Amino acid sequence: MAGERNRLRTTFDEAASLYDEVRPGYPDRLFDDIVSLSRISAGGRILEIGCGTGQATAPFARCGYRILCVELGENMAAVARRNLEGYPQAEVRTGAFEESSLQEGAFDLAISATAFHWLDPSIAYPKAAGTLRDGGSLALFWNVHVHSDASEGFFEATQEIYAREAREIWDHKYEGPPRQEEVPDRTEEIEGSGVFGAVARRNYRWDETYDAEGYIRVLSTYSGHRSLDDASRERLFRSISELIEEEYGGRIVKGYLTTLYVAKKR
Repeated sequence: MAGERNRLRTTFDEAASLYDEVRPGYPDRLFDDIVSLSRISAGGRILEIGCGTGQATAPFARCGYRILCVELGENMAAVARRNLEGYPQAEVRTGAFEESSLQEGAFDLAISATAFHWLDPSIAYPKAAGTLRDGGSLALFWNVHVHSDASEGFFEATQEIYAREAREIWDHKYEGPPRQEEVPDRTEEIEGSGVFGAVARRNYRWDETYDAEGYIRVLSTYSGHRSLDDASRERLFRSISELIEEEYGGRIVKGYLTTLYVAKKR
């Protein structure tokens, strides 16, 4: 499991520019809530774990926080540096967070945006806690695909295509995107780490509309889809595009839930 997780988490780097262009960002309210819940002071120091292309970094950089980002992928890090060129207080280092040499007790806040699940929690939680000063906070957040009535059954309809063209990533138990109340709660894992206290959780629900080309571009950044052989991936994408054009009028809606967890260091 660990080996497969490590393999898949490196696939994003192959499509860094596309990832930056098409992956959705995060609601503005989330950043306000992180500042409020963590009580980070103006000009405070932030560690970002797995910054990707800097989508979640820039809002903090614009507010004047000093940020150190640790990103596994060389290409992702390069795009992040370009996106953060106007913010000299933001630094991007390349490397695995688990193996990075980081100053103990140096940060007011550690954040991770749709990335922390790629790490071994038995290593990641203690290491993150070790980088925080007393009273520092951890903020973890994810964009999760959830049910939207506006999707009109599109994601359920794609399952026949996956079963036919990409059985290696097809989930035969899939019954559609989870509803908001069905999204797994990570509170127990965070509190159970033993190094963080009570978790404050916030949810942000929103929809995104895609045309066929746009949706295929998003799929092209997912690790499972990138792991397919070229021929299978081309057949899969062609069939999904045809479904969108022929059955959904060239537009589909994807529901998202952004989940935020903030906890103080013990």
